[in-house]
Amino acid sequence: QVQLVESGGDLVQPGGSLRLSCVATGSISMINTMGWYRQAPGKQRELVAIMSRGGGTNYADSVKGRFTISREFAQNTVHLEMNSLKPEDTAVYQCYIAGVYDLGNEFRPNPYWGPGTQVTVSS
Repeated sequence: QVQLVESGGDLVQPGGSLRLSCVATGSISMINTMGWYRQAPGKQRELVAIMSRGGGTNYADSVKGRFTISREFAQNTVHLEMNSLKPEDTAVYQCYIAGVYDLGNEFRPNPYWGPGTQVTVSS
C-alpha cells in the first residue's frame, strides 16, 4: 500500500507565502513523477506543478515565476513553495505520484493521490 500525507495548507493574505509538503510512504522503491494538482470550488482539477525523477518540471502558466516545486528523492517527498499568492490560488491542493516501483520492483501503473490540503488566500 502507498499513502500520501500532505501538510502546509493554511489561510494566508494576498501576497503571502506558503510551503506545501507531501510524503509518500509504504511499499515504494522508486517514484518517477511527483507533483501537485489543485481544485477550486466549481472548477475542474488542474495541474499546478510536477517534477520527474530526472528533474524536469512542468508548471501551470498561472503559477510560473511564483511557485517552485522540489523533491527530496531519498525521502519520497515533494514540496511546493508558493509565493505572491493570489485569491485565485485558493483551492484544495492534492499531492500526486506516478510511475511507482514497489519494494518488489513491481511497476504500479496507476497514480496515487493524497487527500488534499486547503489553501485559502484572502484578506
